[in-house]
Amino acid sequence: MQDQDRKIKQDNKQKPQSFTSKCVLIGFWGGLICGVISYIAYLLNFTALGPALILKPWVLGDWKHELLGQIVGIFAIALLSILTALVYKMILARWYTMWVGICYGVVLWFVVFYVLNPIFPGLKSIADFDKNTLVTTICLYILYGLFIGYSVSFEYHELNQPEGNETSGTDERRAQDSTETETQS
Repeated sequence: MQDQDRKIKQDNKQKPQSFTSKCVLIGFWGGLICGVISYIAYLLNFTALGPALILKPWVLGDWKHELLGQIVGIFAIALLSILTALVYKMILARWYTMWVGICYGVVLWFVVFYVLNPIFPGLKSIADFDKNTLVTTICLYILYGLFIGYSVSFEYHELNQPEGNETSGTDERRAQDSTETETQS
């Protein structure tokens, strides 16, 4: 019985994850979710570009245009997304607003489809994209940037929150508002 209690106490005293490891997880899951949504959008013909686009510069063969290529592309996006989350951590984590994440997504879209366009063989220029592909990819990148940005910034602010202050600024304002309301009545 005592051994069991000791084990439970040890399990409850696990070391918290470091900020970097949380960013790695945020990046991986953000990339995986975005890759799956991208594949669904590709299947539903919202976009002409599936997750296998990431494989075009490096992988030979027709298999990359089939299901296996799309799945490998999803996991490649998830791994590459770790890097993008770490870049966000280093540069933009201190800003706790959704707009920074949205702008980060737009910048990533611009980098992938404009700056890196020459490394993707057979990829049309942005001006030649159909409207569905253009709107869908921009929206996916905005949502991706928002997810990565807000999640990393949240973790950054949770880590840098003063000791003993367990509420966020919004919760403090709500508490003050409710106290003021009670004193007025």
